[in-house]
Amino acid sequence: MNPYDKLLEEARDRPFAGIVGWPVEHSRSPALHGFWLKQHKIDGYYGRLPVEPRRAALEELVAFLRRTPNARGCNLTLPHKIEIMPLLDRIHPGAARIGAVNTVIKHPDGLLEGRNSDGFGFMEALRYNAPHWRPNTGPVVVLGAGGAARAIVATLVDAGVPELRLVNRTKSTAIDLGVAFTPDDGRQIVVDRWERRAQALEGVTLLVNTTSLGMRGQPPLDLDLAHLPHTAAVYDIVYTPLETALLATARGRGNRCIDGLGMLLHQGRIGFEAWFGVKVDVSVEQRRAVASDLGV
Repeated sequence: MNPYDKLLEEARDRPFAGIVGWPVEHSRSPALHGFWLKQHKIDGYYGRLPVEPRRAALEELVAFLRRTPNARGCNLTLPHKIEIMPLLDRIHPGAARIGAVNTVIKHPDGLLEGRNSDGFGFMEALRYNAPHWRPNTGPVVVLGAGGAARAIVATLVDAGVPELRLVNRTKSTAIDLGVAFTPDDGRQIVVDRWERRAQALEGVTLLVNTTSLGMRGQPPLDLDLAHLPHTAAVYDIVYTPLETALLATARGRGNRCIDGLGMLLHQGRIGFEAWFGVKVDVSVEQRRAVASDLGV
């Protein structure tokens, strides 16, 4: 059975959405959306849809969403967030600025719109877990310069952070990111060498790791926190494991810590509300359910 027929069989004529990626079996999105469906007694479905990283495969996905009456849209994970954009009817200005789409919404007239909710999810989780943090109080360090970093940098710039320090293993990629998002009001985006990542922490109010370093199955993140103020918040968008070595070390020295599960949960709100027409919130019970699905 091909993955489209499998998804249709699982949906059983109910309104549905799903997570699209390659691979996609690791995604916890079905657990978080399934929680809301059950909580609000919605007769809908959210599943997984493996789609190969080929333009023809993405074209087939778009055609499937268009022709299927009960399809409401999808989420996108690696490696499709950029490649899907030319195939959609409309790109939300926020997603166009970031240069990536993680949510596709099918409107009643069949139009497919691409949005990006990563920045929203990042900021909502930050506000909830570190309510003392204020964007205008000092510099922020962002490690990494990939797709997630683009959304996070755009969000931090829009929030009013006075200085962003980008540190990436490939410096040229960080330079490109800094050029793309440097505001025109005199605030700075400074690019530092990976070898100076520890020194870049001097005087910051927030440290954000957007790299895969420290994720289960990936190399560890080697970072000395000696220069990091004890008042700074530390945010690791990795959620497998929930407590990365970075967060464990930071917590041990008294820093406020934010794991990646909150960002995952909050970013899902944008799509769910558009697909199923119900406003949702992230709860302790939902976090516990998704953490359990992660095996935590």
